[in-house]
Amino acid sequence: MSLSLRPLDESGFGAVVDCNLATNAENLAPPLAAALHQHRLLIVPRQHLNHADLLTVASCFGTVDTSVDRRYAVGGFPGLTVISNVVEDGEYIGIYDGDHEEEWHADNSFKLELTSATMLYSVIAPAQGGETRFADATHAYTSLPPATRRQIEGMHAVHSLEQLGVLQSQASGGQSSIAAGSLAGHPEVEHPLVLTHPVTGARSLLLGSMVISGITTLAKQESRALLEELLAHTTSAPYVYSHRWEPGDLVVWDNLATLHTASPCDSSRHRRLLYRAAVR
Repeated sequence: MSLSLRPLDESGFGAVVDCNLATNAENLAPPLAAALHQHRLLIVPRQHLNHADLLTVASCFGTVDTSVDRRYAVGGFPGLTVISNVVEDGEYIGIYDGDHEEEWHADNSFKLELTSATMLYSVIAPAQGGETRFADATHAYTSLPPATRRQIEGMHAVHSLEQLGVLQSQASGGQSSIAAGSLAGHPEVEHPLVLTHPVTGARSLLLGSMVISGITTLAKQESRALLEELLAHTTSAPYVYSHRWEPGDLVVWDNLATLHTASPCDSSRHRRLLYRAAVR
């Protein structure tokens, strides 16, 4: 089966998909995966999906990662987690990082095996705030000056879950999505500053405003300056798409080719509920 695709703009980053995933996901798996690799970001609006449907859709893009935090897992549906600012019985029912701006990141970069793609499905969308912004780390890399590309060739950065937890907590008044006891299972890891995509061969910048503690071959000050320069470039207007959520929106992105962040949302006025699945 073929897909009806509408690119977001002439750059090729992002495309809107017109299809019914509740009935056609398995048949559409090959073209969906191909479209994701081509556009790096897919938006599929007006969906009506249950938990089982969501896992079926996620499996179109790889093997669903079931190693999720039990605090936020959907019982009976391995790999499906809740992201929400909704409070029930005095507790948040899902992952909640506060009402502040989230850090730019690629999912699970603090793990040795990187997440291949991530999917979000909106059930309750805020009337104001809570947009998810995506940065095209592939286009951002190719548009770097040749001298900068030569400078960062072969460099590796250290990704630290411990640092991420500390900085999240500082930024949100003590609130962090990092579970107590997680640190022992995730020691610091090194990843190339420039990833080569295993399917497309395209090269992309792997960055993170909180998770990266430094570049292995540079002194701390020099490392911080270079990382800030690269992140500012990658998240500047020419490479960023901001998605305003509507209920029924399903968005999937290539985690090896993009960065993302959540915009602030006032939880005292606007509720937000999404389901997430990641694949390897």
